[in-house]
Amino acid sequence: MFFFNSVLLGCGLAMDAFSVSIANGLASPCMCRRRMLTVAGVFAVFQGVMPLLGWSFVHSFINWFSWLQRLIPWLSLALLSIIGGKMLADGLKKDEGDTPCATLGIGALLVQGIATSIDALSVGFTIAERTLIPASISALIIAAVTFPICFAGVYIGKHFGNRFSHRAEIFGGVLLIGIGIEIFLTGIF
Repeated sequence: MFFFNSVLLGCGLAMDAFSVSIANGLASPCMCRRRMLTVAGVFAVFQGVMPLLGWSFVHSFINWFSWLQRLIPWLSLALLSIIGGKMLADGLKKDEGDTPCATLGIGALLVQGIATSIDALSVGFTIAERTLIPASISALIIAAVTFPICFAGVYIGKHFGNRFSHRAEIFGGVLLIGIGIEIFLTGIF
């Protein structure tokens, strides 16, 4: 049951990262396989590390984390809106004849990783009753589930990005802003 619950938890946590992976693939349809693996890997690492960070907060300084938890929806909204707004602006500036291949910088990718996994800090509360080893195994399972989901997202986005190259970056930016709004509304209500 522990394994099954961890897999389900990983699937649930990976959905935001999956959507952002699609947006990344849309914005950069010429992305090479190595870069696709990097995108999926970054999201997997963040999705695995954040629950352990939440677990350590519960075991170290729970009062501080309860204050921080109220900021999570705001942080996600801000980070994804900034990245999505930049993608949207870049897409609107391009001409039809421009190259459709946007580059996803490591800085933007790291911010996306944080923004999509910040809600996974709360998972630390759900695994807080476990000792470090089971909590770490659960985090590894979450990361292992996130990786193929995000790789599939980049692949899907890349495929459609090649078809809709000019509008893909605009759509990707709107998608990121929408994900930020969804995380915000879910966190607030």
